[in-house]
Amino acid sequence: MNISINKKLFSEAVHIASRFSERKNTTLPALSSILIIAGDEGIKIRATNLEIGVDLKVEGEIKDDGVVAVPATILQQIASSLTNEGNIILERTGDTLSLTSGTGKSSIKTVSYDDFPSIPFPENSKNRIVISGVILRNIFTSLASCASQSTIRPELASIYFFLEGGVLTAAATDSFRLAEKKVPLLNKGTQGKFLIPAKNVLDIAQALPDDDIILSFDEHQCAFVSSKGMFVSRLTNAIYPDYRQIIPKESIVEAVVLKKDFEIALKQTTIFSDSFQKVRISFDPKKNTVSFFARNADIGESSETLQANVSGSALELSFNHKYLSTILSLTSVESISLLAAGIGRPLIIKGVGDTSLLYLVSPMNQ
Repeated sequence: MNISINKKLFSEAVHIASRFSERKNTTLPALSSILIIAGDEGIKIRATNLEIGVDLKVEGEIKDDGVVAVPATILQQIASSLTNEGNIILERTGDTLSLTSGTGKSSIKTVSYDDFPSIPFPENSKNRIVISGVILRNIFTSLASCASQSTIRPELASIYFFLEGGVLTAAATDSFRLAEKKVPLLNKGTQGKFLIPAKNVLDIAQALPDDDIILSFDEHQCAFVSSKGMFVSRLTNAIYPDYRQIIPKESIVEAVVLKKDFEIALKQTTIFSDSFQKVRISFDPKKNTVSFFARNADIGESSETLQANVSGSALELSFNHKYLSTILSLTSVESISLLAAGIGRPLIIKGVGDTSLLYLVSPMNQ
């Protein structure tokens, strides 16, 4: 193999691929490697840890075809040391890959590429949609934080995708809070549902381009294909809970507040929250206020009162303040709406004018 690639393009591709390699695997060195292929389909850079995989297309000149696998950590370190000007030449001789850049030259011992696993692609061509990479990245980064950190229940450690009627619905919950986002689609015929491990989508989100992505899926994996390459993730084999049943259909009080005021009051109050991170919220429709209160026996107490548009009945509920603050990263609107159905019932938070988002938080004991 003998190829020449622009150093900037090479460095970007290596850094993306290295995220998908297995850094702890010692029994199968190929999983800790990056595969470089030069052939009829151009230059490709691949990596996989069997959970997720990447197949990137890189522009460059091919003098001789070939395949080589090299340790990902070493290749990433070399890529990090490169300047962005000029090309880098990769040439394989025997079990060594030489990398020549300007006046510098490095030689890396290669790994047997015969052990490198194939990256599967979803078989059902009908299960596919086209969606903006920007929108998909926003779904991934915002919802992943609401999924469970524990893998005891793998379905809760995943993001749920549901396609029906030309709408993509994505949801995540750790059983204490729930976030749901809806996105309209151009191709309205595709239907289906699947679960992607939340840890996988965070890696994919960092690497997705902004342009349109073709999302396809079957029973075992889903793929995200763009002009620059493909990302594939295995799916979670589990049944997602019917979360719609826990969403209150009616509320006894609703308050609309500025998101900025909500954020400031929450930050100031939580300084005094207790070991359970509890903050109490009081709705007062007569005074048109929403109040935050926290007490810590070792520090003291704090209260903050916001002017708001409040309708309905007076109510007090307590929440984990970390779950309340999640809404701040889920919506970019100026005002948020808080709807409460009563004592012991979940609080619904929505962005005013943002019909795509629903966020739900379960209360704590008073």
